[in-house]
Amino acid sequence: MKLEISDIVLSRNGRDAGKRFFIVGLDECEYALLADGKFRRMEKPKRKKQKHLKLEARGTGDRAAVKLRSGDKVTNSELRKAIAEYGAARAAEKGGV
Repeated sequence: MKLEISDIVLSRNGRDAGKRFFIVGLDECEYALLADGKFRRMEKPKRKKQKHLKLEARGTGDRAAVKLRSGDKVTNSELRKAIAEYGAARAAEKGGV
C-alpha cells in the first residue's frame, strides 16, 4: 500500500486509534505526517508509521485535498470540514444499505 499526500487514513494503533487524518507529508519511507485540524494541527503534524494506518480514501476531490496535492497552504478549518464531510458520507452509505 503506497500512501500519498492528501489521502484520508484511519489510525489503527495508539491512543488515536479509530480517528481519521489527512496525510500532509511523507517522512522517509515508513512514516507519514498526519493532521486532522483539531487535535493534530497543520503546524505540528503527528508522525506515525505507515503500517499503523489504514487507507480510507485516496485523494478525495474536496478543497483541502486539492490544496494539499498542489502544495498550497491548507487551514485547520478546511481539514476539519473535509474530514467531517467524509465521515458524514460514510455514515450515509452504511445507513442507506
